[in-house]
Amino acid sequence: MNLYFESPIFVKEGSIIVQEIATLDEAIEFLDNWPERNRDLIHETATRICHEAFDGHKPLSVAHSAFEGFARKAKILEDPAAVMPWIMKAKPNGGLMTA
Repeated sequence: MNLYFESPIFVKEGSIIVQEIATLDEAIEFLDNWPERNRDLIHETATRICHEAFDGHKPLSVAHSAFEGFARKAKILEDPAAVMPWIMKAKPNGGLMTA
């Protein structure tokens, strides 16, 4: 089941790679793969909220906010405005309509 966020969240993986988190499944997978040594209360809370949203007990918007807060606290949150031009250049025709 893919539950899409209203807007994607972009996070850094390493020093160069940027990953788009567009669905609740992707957020949960990212949190589940987060190194155990780096997990804290914010990670635990975001994971719990995302699972509760998956089970239908929390709104998807709350899970989005929780994941975004985790990413911000972990200093891996990327500004979508900085990422979008790069993504558009990577897509055929830059993701734009041709005249």
